[in-house]
Amino acid sequence: MKTKLHISATAVAAVAAAGVMMSPLLAAGETDAQLQTQAKITKSDAQTTALAKVPNGTVKAAELEKEHGKLIWSFDIAMPHSKNITEVQVDAKTGKIVSVQVETPQDQAKEAAADQKNKP
Repeated sequence: MKTKLHISATAVAAVAAAGVMMSPLLAAGETDAQLQTQAKITKSDAQTTALAKVPNGTVKAAELEKEHGKLIWSFDIAMPHSKNITEVQVDAKTGKIVSVQVETPQDQAKEAAADQKNKP
């Protein structure tokens, strides 16, 4: 009887530990709708801000995401006559530019591969 009790206690502890470990993952996997409710800046306003950083650019992709604890609008902007993409991140709560990075085609391929790897 003591052995069964020990196994049961171990099983309960393992399940509890798994639940504690999984809860941050669930919190990090917020839906688009949940993120939208947290954004104070509209996609349109954020896009206008982003495009001001890349004159003559065209938005190729846009998403609302949490990155490094901040809610951001992320825009991939293409320039005429260039294979590079300029990624402009706009804080979805303040409307301020968070970062501007030029990504080469090699950088874009690495990012796409990492995104695929991280999908559930």
